[in-house]
Amino acid sequence: MKKIILVLALLSFTFTSKSQIIISLLFGNKLNTGKIEFGLDGGLNYSTLEGINGGKYFTGLNLGLYFDIKLKNPSWMIHTGAIMKSPMGIDHLPVYTLNDNILDSAFTGGYINRRLRYIDIPVMVKYRIGRNFYVEAGPLVGFRIKSFDEFIKKEGDKTDLTYDFNTKDAYHLLDAGIIGGLGYRLLKGHGMNIGVRYYLGLVNISTDNSAPKQYNRSFYLVVGIPIGSKKASQ
Repeated sequence: MKKIILVLALLSFTFTSKSQIIISLLFGNKLNTGKIEFGLDGGLNYSTLEGINGGKYFTGLNLGLYFDIKLKNPSWMIHTGAIMKSPMGIDHLPVYTLNDNILDSAFTGGYINRRLRYIDIPVMVKYRIGRNFYVEAGPLVGFRIKSFDEFIKKEGDKTDLTYDFNTKDAYHLLDAGIIGGLGYRLLKGHGMNIGVRYYLGLVNISTDNSAPKQYNRSFYLVVGIPIGSKKASQ
């Protein structure tokens, strides 16, 4: 458990996928034991913001590190870790005024892609059904590290102009909600994990109390890859 706390502390200062891979290679052999499985977790997520009219789902890439901690009953375990790259947001929102005549004129007829970047910490109870299938559910806490509105103006099929407007004061630093999903373990329960998850944000992330409340929503397609030569025994 002390090793897990150490790695999570290191991850809190790590923001790039390359650094995550390096940490995985350094710690993978030591952290995979008969009670704990350590690995790389990532895939696609389709996100939106509930409470905003219009817009389209945003497609992003997520990447993190995970621990499957086995309990006394071999069918039950705790799935935790850190999703270091966890983009949220919504696409194709209408533009608003930037209180700048030049910019407002330049982006007339354009649209906005809203971006929120988080580090997410899930703590899920995971239940194995037979050798291959599993279900999981539990709380998730997100720490916002960046947010901006990307103003876009296109001419035909080509992007003609872009401008990133910092929105850090418009959103709270913390998000929290419930995440759950189901998956399949390859190679008779000894290989990669392939699964789907859904995140339901329960905290209003907007700091503007006079505006409609906004909640993160995201659907994940994930692959979990055990790291290290000593895989956790099944």
